[in-house]
Amino acid sequence: MSQKRVAEKVALVTGGALGLGEATCRVLAAEGARVAITDVNDEAGEALAARIREQDGVARYWHLDVRDEQAVKRVCDDVVKEFGGLDVLVNNAGISGANKPTDELGEEEWDAVMAVNVKGVFFCTKHAVPHLRARGGGSIVNLSSIYGLVSQADFPPYHASKGAVRLMSKTDAMLYAKDKIRVNSVHPGFIWTPMVEEVAKRSPQGAEAFREQVGNLHALGHMGEADDIAYGVLYLASDESKFVTGSELVIDGGYTAQ
Repeated sequence: MSQKRVAEKVALVTGGALGLGEATCRVLAAEGARVAITDVNDEAGEALAARIREQDGVARYWHLDVRDEQAVKRVCDDVVKEFGGLDVLVNNAGISGANKPTDELGEEEWDAVMAVNVKGVFFCTKHAVPHLRARGGGSIVNLSSIYGLVSQADFPPYHASKGAVRLMSKTDAMLYAKDKIRVNSVHPGFIWTPMVEEVAKRSPQGAEAFREQVGNLHALGHMGEADDIAYGVLYLASDESKFVTGSELVIDGGYTAQ
């Protein structure tokens, strides 16, 4: 019987209740990790933790608003008390924010996206690092986007935030290499998640036409699935990627190859 890929590791996933976070929690748990699911969607988070436990996985849910530094510190400390340490941080929590041209955006609309997508990554990394260091190393996986590599004429705050996450990952990779803490970014193309579905529903052409049109922007001709990203995160969380840090794992169906 093969060894599970993240057996005995403790993983904290932000935005873990739905979409990419939900898939990541499921896959990490199935591969042997003890998973701390964190989110602001308590009902979905508790339900996911229960499903994982029903399938003989180890998971617990914590309410966490990543914009709140003291809450981030408290949850990181609680996870370590509960599971005995921390080996993996997956900074997945994110919002799409306002879709307006830059000259029409309000300061509050800009700040709302930065508070979750950038400051949230900062707070979680800051308070996870001491625990990872105490374990003799670990892995931080930051969810960026294809729009941390290229851009589009929409969602200016979102694109700016994902570019920031890409560079934060490289900086922290160099800062913490001496502690054997690896830091990498994942860059999904369009994945059919609740967040993308919400954007699709607001589009003039309707959700199904949006899904087909955007799918055709990818070389493979369709959007991805949440598990496509979750297995990339699993690789970066596992010891299989022990020589990988400061890198960009692009999982985009060929979107950025064109």
